[in-house]
Amino acid sequence: MDLHRLPPLSALRAFAVAARYESFSTAAKALFVTHGAVSHQIRALEDELGVALFERHGKRVRLTSAGRKYAERVDEALVRLAEATRAVRAGNRDHRLTISTMPSFAARWLTPRIGEFIEQHPELELELLSSHTLVDFTREDVDVAIRMGSGQYPGLYVEKLLDDVFFPACSPTFRGGRLPQKPADLRGMTLLRSDNEPWRPWFQAAGLDWAEPRGGAMYEDSSLLLLAAAQGQGVALVRSSLAYNELASGKLVRLFDIAVPCPWEYYFVCPPPLLETAKMQAFRTWLLPAFAAFAEQLGEGGYHTPADGA
Repeated sequence: MDLHRLPPLSALRAFAVAARYESFSTAAKALFVTHGAVSHQIRALEDELGVALFERHGKRVRLTSAGRKYAERVDEALVRLAEATRAVRAGNRDHRLTISTMPSFAARWLTPRIGEFIEQHPELELELLSSHTLVDFTREDVDVAIRMGSGQYPGLYVEKLLDDVFFPACSPTFRGGRLPQKPADLRGMTLLRSDNEPWRPWFQAAGLDWAEPRGGAMYEDSSLLLLAAAQGQGVALVRSSLAYNELASGKLVRLFDIAVPCPWEYYFVCPPPLLETAKMQAFRTWLLPAFAAFAEQLGEGGYHTPADGA
């Protein structure tokens, strides 16, 4: 068998999906690529084979006789390949732990600490995925998720890990070191914005009848928000868990003693059947004490405000 003469797998996959629907547009949506990408891959496949696989009629396409025969064989081959891949993954699943969490939490908390767990369990192959979207355990090859939310995840094992609070913080050099001394001093200052950290609840706690800030940059990721604040670009409403390193190092200083509870809490989430597996018990046994120690650090941090003379 001359494997070097096989067309690229990506082109065969695009062809198989397009053949199934007889539509390049539908195939593009299913593959999360553009219509042009599917069209280009199939055209390149036809050029390589020297055979027309589709008849084009404007925006509509239809399989040729050769294309229909080829699609049947390609589909059979891809199904066998997928089955073989699932079998290999299932055989290795006991030794592979896949964790999903938010990008900001993965970068600022989990990644700096996960090396300890890896050293304790060299028998496990760890895969860390970061995403803002919730995991669908029935469709995705994920074992456990660490999420911020309400804890309402029906059908799953859920365990709370940590509470969190919001408060304003900025660089000690913001405005040349002339930092606000009371909440009302924030009027007219640059307030950094994020969908994850809305200002309105904190304004209310501070006795300020102010609307949500408008204008300026909006940061989707909390890590980028903290970076902008540390560089003196404005005042950010930060979560204590994510801002811990910057606050402890002095790159950020907390403003005022007013904090509001975060409406979302950190949770350990996994399918119940996986909870009793050796790999999950190993990870949970490491994770819970790590979170407990971190909660103690947060409680001891203090983060005195500039008005306290710290």
